[in-house]
Amino acid sequence: MQAIFIAFDQAHHEAILDILEKSSCRGFTSFGETQGKGSKTGDPHFGSHAWPSLGSAILTIVEDSKVETLLQKLKALDESKPRLGLRAFVWPITQTI
Repeated sequence: MQAIFIAFDQAHHEAILDILEKSSCRGFTSFGETQGKGSKTGDPHFGSHAWPSLGSAILTIVEDSKVETLLQKLKALDESKPRLGLRAFVWPITQTI
């Protein structure tokens, strides 16, 4: 099992839910409104007058076999609208209860 943390502009929310659904990734936790600034490019997402957009984040735990396909779909979404911002981070799950 692998954890995938997806940080993104709120405008991507529905598209990411669709990607998760079509990838048979049923379980996830959505963090709603988040604030942040990307480490490479893009505008800050602070929800302020100067920087009005906000981010969002989703954490999903998926089977190892689904990770690469899911990342490819997320990368394609990011590349289709690069100024919005989308990042995904993966780490192993070593234990569950």
